[in-house]
Amino acid sequence: MSTSAAAPGLPEEARTFFAGSPAGLEIGEAVFACIRDVGQCEVRVTKSQIAFRHGRGFAYLWRPAMYVTSSVPAVLSLALPYQLVSARFKEVVQPAAGRWMHHLELPTAASVDTEVRHWLRLAFEAA
Repeated sequence: MSTSAAAPGLPEEARTFFAGSPAGLEIGEAVFACIRDVGQCEVRVTKSQIAFRHGRGFAYLWRPAMYVTSSVPAVLSLALPYQLVSARFKEVVQPAAGRWMHHLELPTAASVDTEVRHWLRLAFEAA
């Protein structure tokens, strides 16, 4: 299901994605607010993630505890055509030529700071 970013707050299906994780929901709202400030995008929610698309996917929000033992409520994965270097990234991989995925653990909504806002803007513009 998809929803425009023009709507206030996370779409209902994205809120449901974080059922049972108040911290994850708060992080999701913070990420969504940043993206909404950058521009309109499509939001696609699946069982495994919330994908934000602007032409193509540029940001993905997921719950690591769905896959491994983790106390981190959310991970933000950013797709860029180049590699960013920061100690904040848990992992950076290049799944295809010209495509770098940057995985950032978000322990709290406060983690969605100026630097993360900047990275979201870069990913949005590159999409």
